[in-house]
Amino acid sequence: MTRQPSIARRAEQLLGRAVVSTAPVAGGDVATATKLRLADGSQALMKTLPHCPETFFASEARGLAWLGEAGGVRVPDVLAVETDCLILRWIEPGRANAEEAEALGRALATTHRAGADGFGAAEDGFIARLPLPNKTAPTWPEFFATRRVLPYLKVAHDRGALDDDHVATIERALARLGELVPEEPPARLHGDLWTGNVLWSHEGHAYVIDPAAHGGHRETDLAMLALFGLPHLDRLQEAYDEAYPLAEGWADRLGLHQLFPLLVHACLFGGGYGVRAAQTAARYL
Repeated sequence: MTRQPSIARRAEQLLGRAVVSTAPVAGGDVATATKLRLADGSQALMKTLPHCPETFFASEARGLAWLGEAGGVRVPDVLAVETDCLILRWIEPGRANAEEAEALGRALATTHRAGADGFGAAEDGFIARLPLPNKTAPTWPEFFATRRVLPYLKVAHDRGALDDDHVATIERALARLGELVPEEPPARLHGDLWTGNVLWSHEGHAYVIDPAAHGGHRETDLAMLALFGLPHLDRLQEAYDEAYPLAEGWADRLGLHQLFPLLVHACLFGGGYGVRAAQTAARYL
């Protein structure tokens, strides 16, 4: 057994329990993740990020709590949160299976049905390391355009990931949001629900992690799940649609919702994603 003293001491301060051992956890794109084994036999996950914004981990903890209140998707319990770290109950990883994908689809429908007070959230958040504006807007098209697409379109353009023609194409697609996407009340969204933020557990349940939670259009979460490929996605979609039927043509609209994560990736990783966002937008002109 190994024990990283600084991590162990900080966890002990927050949890009031001795940490027997620590082990690094692979896969975190932003924060450093460490598995903690506690003296009482339980296990936890500690996330740390030096010099992060003061509200970085509080935003994640708040999103997990808000999603958990809906009684739909499963989220890990928050054990402690401070400006420098977040500690969650450890979820032992397992394998994806079709039955649990169906259960996740039904659970996601329940979470979405729980709704939100408006399009947006009371406080701004983060998407990866980037600030995420959440100020509410009176309609979903306005919120999605001004809070989810245009800020990252500007950053990606400034960083050379898109040219002026790409920007114009995306802006033209945004102008059509109101006519292309059916109006619905604000749903309770995870907000960053790509396959890496679905944790298939050893106990046979799926959990969602790392939210960018807000009130939005429910097709957005489904679009995120489809973007990078979730195991048994077709089973999840079928179960979701049975539990909470989607408006006609929803699958054809997923690309519009994917403009947001594609542009975030363009900001973080470069031009290939920016070009893909412009090509996706062009399908809706």
